[in-house]
Amino acid sequence: MKPNFFNTARTESGKTWRFRTLMNWYPMYFGTGGKILFWSGDSREVHLRLRRNVWSYNYVGTIFGGSLFAASDPFYMLMLLQIMGPAYVVWDKAASIKFRKPGRNTLYAKFLLTDELIDGIKADIAISGQTERVLPLTWTDAEGVVHAQLERTLYIADKAHYEQKKQDRQSSRFERNK
Repeated sequence: MKPNFFNTARTESGKTWRFRTLMNWYPMYFGTGGKILFWSGDSREVHLRLRRNVWSYNYVGTIFGGSLFAASDPFYMLMLLQIMGPAYVVWDKAASIKFRKPGRNTLYAKFLLTDELIDGIKADIAISGQTERVLPLTWTDAEGVVHAQLERTLYIADKAHYEQKKQDRQSSRFERNK
């Protein structure tokens, strides 16, 4: 039984369905125990499931904290890369997790990027060439009980700004080493 917060008006596209299917079989993701249940055609919404199984349980029989962390790892970055397009760079920069309750049952997470967030990112980049955003994520059970809360910090930049910044760093490193 999926939690009711998964109800959405969005639909998957053929492209996102294929990507979701391939990602679920990608060994590095498969090994986390997570499964992508839905990836909207506009890449603004993703739903995950994490079951306690042979890949995801720990010594005391609950879902391993590393599985909670890893199963949710690449999604905000991948979603923003799709939304922003090839003229932008998106990197995961930092992440933190707060464990609230041991996961003994199936857990779910929902990633959602709003129009306001995307517009804010684009506005900041138009001004300074780059920005950072701290985005929240919650792992809950089917009854809505929170088991873990995560924050993921992303760096987003105009590709030209990013390349110039990279060149400047390399030049200053070269100068220091003379």
